[in-house]
Amino acid sequence: MKFSELGLSKELLTATERANYSNPYPIQIQAIPALIKGRDLLGIAPTGSGKTAAYILPILQFLQKNPGTKHRAVPVLVLVPTRELAAQVAEVADNFSRFLSRKVKTLAVYGGVSINPQMQKLIGTDILVATPGRLLDLLSQNALQLNQVEILVLDEMDKVLNMGFREEIDQILAELPKKRQNILFSATMEETLEEMIASLLNEPIKVSVEPETIDADLIEQYAYRISAERKGPFLRYLVNSGDWTQILIFVSSIRTADNVVTKLNKNGIDAIAFHGDKSQGARTEALAKFKSGKTRILVATDLAGRGIDIKFLPLVINYELPRSPKDYVHRIGRTGRAGATGEAISLITEEDLHHFKIIQKKMGKHVQLRSTDEMEF
Repeated sequence: MKFSELGLSKELLTATERANYSNPYPIQIQAIPALIKGRDLLGIAPTGSGKTAAYILPILQFLQKNPGTKHRAVPVLVLVPTRELAAQVAEVADNFSRFLSRKVKTLAVYGGVSINPQMQKLIGTDILVATPGRLLDLLSQNALQLNQVEILVLDEMDKVLNMGFREEIDQILAELPKKRQNILFSATMEETLEEMIASLLNEPIKVSVEPETIDADLIEQYAYRISAERKGPFLRYLVNSGDWTQILIFVSSIRTADNVVTKLNKNGIDAIAFHGDKSQGARTEALAKFKSGKTRILVATDLAGRGIDIKFLPLVINYELPRSPKDYVHRIGRTGRAGATGEAISLITEEDLHHFKIIQKKMGKHVQLRSTDEMEF
């Protein structure tokens, strides 16, 4: 099926072509026609499934028939759990709206940065993409109104609730008009969602996409047994021993991310940290440098790393193991995509051995553990 068969306007079809969207993803085929008709929608879809375009394209089409606003009442509200996702959604909306006859203003608001510039930019906003906490901050200062919202999107709702934002969501919902279109996306269908879905959605269209399966055969996995004190030198030896154009290194904490980057930089290896203590501007810049190849190595925590989506990434290094086997699979799945081969290397200390065995068992694949005792670095 092609985008031209989904009921989108010529201007939006031009935008999809210019963005090199050749064929729609399954979630887009299922969701776009229903959303254009104004139906409520429940989507079970993981990150990377194309869900953002699945709701942004129908929203942009709706806004072409909407006269817009010159004040602080927004017609479309998108709630997301993280700053990274807010920025990504706003970027998608901006890219697809470039060829529209009526200009659409999208604004992403989130914590961690000054609230005043966000308040000043709110006037005339068509699509407001917000994290719950910052949205409530803006409401408390009477910086915007939600009584004219016509479309509400709750994106990655399972993550929103897992982060403890249920009370904030209820406060926000109380500010909205009862008559509106509701769109809810979640990667998983959890019990905490069921009550909200029942009260929020009106005869919704239900669409689902299976999580992307990782082809382990496309990922060469290696594991090295290493003492904690030799980890840093061995990491530097690794990154200097190959010709990988990009290397994504995962660590378990913000402090470790900064320490690893400092040590790499001191030894003449270009690297940059990517984690939640960085400002949004710093994270955006870091990711842009890494994607463009200006910075070869990105050191990320798991939470921040969920916003990293790069095709043909050649190498992932687990400097520290994640807490769950699921997160391990998610990490190494950053490589070996789109039919390309990739490599994943894990550094295993004595304390990690039992946990690494559990990860292999859950993954259903044995990874040979190599000794570093005889290696000089």
